[in-house]
Amino acid sequence: MFAATSLNRRSYRNQAVAKAVFGLMTVALVIPVLVILGALIVRGGPAISWEFLFTPPVNGMTEGGILPALIGTIWLVVVALIASVPIGIAAALYLSEYAPDNFLTRTINLAIINLAGVPSIVHALFGVGAFVLFFRFGTSILAASLTLAVMTLPVVIVATRESLQAVPQAFREACWNMGATRWQTIRKVVLPNSVSGILTGVILEVSRAAGETAPIMFTGAAAYLMFLPQSVFDQTMAMSLHLYVIATQQPSVPEEIPYGVALVLISIVLLMNAISIAFRVYLRGLKKW
Repeated sequence: MFAATSLNRRSYRNQAVAKAVFGLMTVALVIPVLVILGALIVRGGPAISWEFLFTPPVNGMTEGGILPALIGTIWLVVVALIASVPIGIAAALYLSEYAPDNFLTRTINLAIINLAGVPSIVHALFGVGAFVLFFRFGTSILAASLTLAVMTLPVVIVATRESLQAVPQAFREACWNMGATRWQTIRKVVLPNSVSGILTGVILEVSRAAGETAPIMFTGAAAYLMFLPQSVFDQTMAMSLHLYVIATQQPSVPEEIPYGVALVLISIVLLMNAISIAFRVYLRGLKKW
C-alpha cells in the first residue's frame, strides 16, 4: 500500500551516496592524524622518561631533558590567554550586543578577518617593534605572549561572536520585558548560555599558541637556557623552538629526541584541549534549551 516510488528510491540512493562520501571524507581527515600520532609514539616513545621531562638539556642539547622548554611553553600559553581572552570577549560583546550596523563596525569586522590571515612572521615583526622596542619589554615572556595574544585574538573574537549570536533573541527580549538592563541580560543570560562556544575559541588559541615558532623566536624565546623563568620579564625556552633547533641545527642529536619533543608538545596541546572540551561539554549539559 505504501510501496516506494521511483522518486523515493532515487532520494534514498542519493542520500546513501552522500552519506558514504561524507563518511569517506571524515576518514580521510582522521587517518593522517592517526598516522602522525602513531609515528611519533613509535619513534619518540623510547625517549620519554621522567629524566627527559624533568631535567634540562645538556651537552649542546644532544642529551638531557626538556624541562625549561616545557615550563616556558606553559608560561607563554597561559600569559597569552590572560592577555587575549578578556579583550577578545569584550570586543565580541561590543560588536554583537552594542555596536550598530554602520561603516565603522563593518570596517572593524573586516580588520578582524584580515588580521586572522596575517602570516605569523609579520606578527613577529610587529611584536619586535611594539612590545620589545616601543614598550621596552625586551625579549621576554611578556613580549612573546603579547605577540601570540595579538595573533590569536581574531580566533577568540569570531568564536565568541558566533556563540553570542547563537543565543535566541527571545531570551533577550524576555529579560528586557521583565525590566532587566542590557548589561544584566548579557551577564545573567547571554554569557552563561554562550560559555561553551567561547571555550571553542580558547581551545583553538591554545593549539595555535603552543605550536607557533616565528612570533616567539624574535620576541622572547631562546634557543638554549639552563634556568627556569622566574617572571614574565625573563627569556625562556619553548617547545616549538627547541624542536626546530634540535631537528635542524644539531646534527648529532639522537633521532628519538626530536620525535620525543614533538610527542610531548602534541600531548600538551591534546591535554589542554581535552580539559577545555570536557568543561565545555559539562557547561553545555547545563543549558535549558
